[in-house]
Amino acid sequence: MDRRRFIHASALAGLSASLPAALRAAPAGFDPSPASGWRTYEVVTRVTPVVSDQAVTVWIPLPSLNNDDWIRTLGNEWSGNAARAGVAEDTVYGARMLVAQWSAGQAAPEIEVVSRFATRDRAIDFAAPGAVPPLDATERRLFTQPTELLPTDGIVLDTAQKATRGAKTDTDRARALYEWICDNTERNPKTRGCGLGDIRSMLESGNLSGKCADLNALFVGLARSVGLPARDVYGIRVADSKFGYKSLGKSGDITKAQHCRAEVWLAGYGWVPVDPADVRKVVLEERPGLTLKDDVVVAARMKLFGAWEMNWLAYNVAHDIALPGSNGAAVPFLMYPQGETAAGRLDSLDPAGFSYTITSREVAV
Repeated sequence: MDRRRFIHASALAGLSASLPAALRAAPAGFDPSPASGWRTYEVVTRVTPVVSDQAVTVWIPLPSLNNDDWIRTLGNEWSGNAARAGVAEDTVYGARMLVAQWSAGQAAPEIEVVSRFATRDRAIDFAAPGAVPPLDATERRLFTQPTELLPTDGIVLDTAQKATRGAKTDTDRARALYEWICDNTERNPKTRGCGLGDIRSMLESGNLSGKCADLNALFVGLARSVGLPARDVYGIRVADSKFGYKSLGKSGDITKAQHCRAEVWLAGYGWVPVDPADVRKVVLEERPGLTLKDDVVVAARMKLFGAWEMNWLAYNVAHDIALPGSNGAAVPFLMYPQGETAAGRLDSLDPAGFSYTITSREVAV
């Protein structure tokens, strides 16, 4: 894949020296009221890079997905003392981010981004397929092709073929892969952040443990290998679960609440939400001693093939992102704020060292 898909130096040179407000009202005809099933949230990302003796650049993910059924972005505003700041967009996946730059020697660099969006729960009725238009050919190619960490050949293909043996339809194949992930993986609490998603290494080593960016990436890679369009959806939890799952929600300080989910395209249904990684999270975290046979796990497992509780913000579906203006390597995905100086990339999984916080709250409309 061509990673030179951002407008690079020229765009950065044109970043505004001012920091404009950009929050907007709900689009015409869109009713975000709770009576319509929608809830509106505000997420505040505050970055205060600790390095002030050299130039620093920060990339902050912005909500990038709009779907009339389950998520609407309502805009972003930002303020701070960056020398330049502006929005960049990935032209392949549409991932948007705020890029902020401070000059060397600038004291106490800081920026705050306020993102507002509305969500409502998603659920597919598999008993009632509809007249869903076919997936666009360009999108089908994009979401069936391999990426650097999601190969679709070798052990990945072999594993997927074995897991789907006997499945007669795409829906059967997708469900078989989902059940295989639930049965054969484990959540590893020692995995840094949300994991990396290096699925070939997972399969070759036989170590099928990790967190959401590992386990759901495994679903996506296996699905793509057998011709099912699939994609990771990178985001962050923004509220407690209304269904009582303490492990499947987070509110207030959400600095470490990033969560990756997955979707698979099925004829008659369109993009179908799945989340086998959260099944394994319930097993590990909901209460001590749970197994896949316990009722609370069985309920989550049944729900999470075809449904998402939308106490969660979806940022983007992008892979292998070359950050505009960066001298470093591409990032596998953009779910955390990123920072860089001449000395190299800051550790996005160390918010205390990098110095950023993320908070969320539900707001009235």
